[in-house]
Amino acid sequence: MPADPLHRAGKPHRRTTSQPPSGSGASAIEVRRSSRRRRTVSAYREGDRTVVLIPARMSEAEEQRWVNVMLDKLAAQESKRSLGDTELAARARQLSDQYFAGRARPASVRWVTNQNTRWGSCTPSEGSIRLSHRLQGMPEYVVDYVLLHELAHLLVPGHGPRFWELLKAYPRTERARGYLEGVAAAERLPHVPGARGEPSAE
Repeated sequence: MPADPLHRAGKPHRRTTSQPPSGSGASAIEVRRSSRRRRTVSAYREGDRTVVLIPARMSEAEEQRWVNVMLDKLAAQESKRSLGDTELAARARQLSDQYFAGRARPASVRWVTNQNTRWGSCTPSEGSIRLSHRLQGMPEYVVDYVLLHELAHLLVPGHGPRFWELLKAYPRTERARGYLEGVAAAERLPHVPGARGEPSAE
């Protein structure tokens, strides 16, 4: 996204810098507040830093919420250079090594276009994992979660306590589940109305 131009009038930016959430891909986040920015929020990468531009009137809670939203938006845009089947299989092996000590070894991992009611599937007897093409373009941590979910099924077939215990190893499980639940809920709506006066992402 393009950088916001420097403002020639009004109060100066208030800048805050913090470490990003785990897995965001940037070393730091810089929040710049502008008294001339009324509703819109934008963000862009600047070297190893992510800059988020917000209206000056936002509360600290709104700031944090929009920082997370814009990090996801940037990650989704960057992941549109989506992994092919070969890279997806390599990513699955890497995740298995990192979180399951390499115990989950799929025979095949690939994208499919015939899964519109689920995000992924696994056939343990064949060692095959299939991910819905609808995940392409979503943040990397969401795709990683779905891959780990299906990898866990190679070790535990059902969704009992042992299964969820495995997924506890991935620190972004709850956030990824929340993201997917939000997407599923939005798809059931005829439209997604914007709340009056609420900032909208550019």
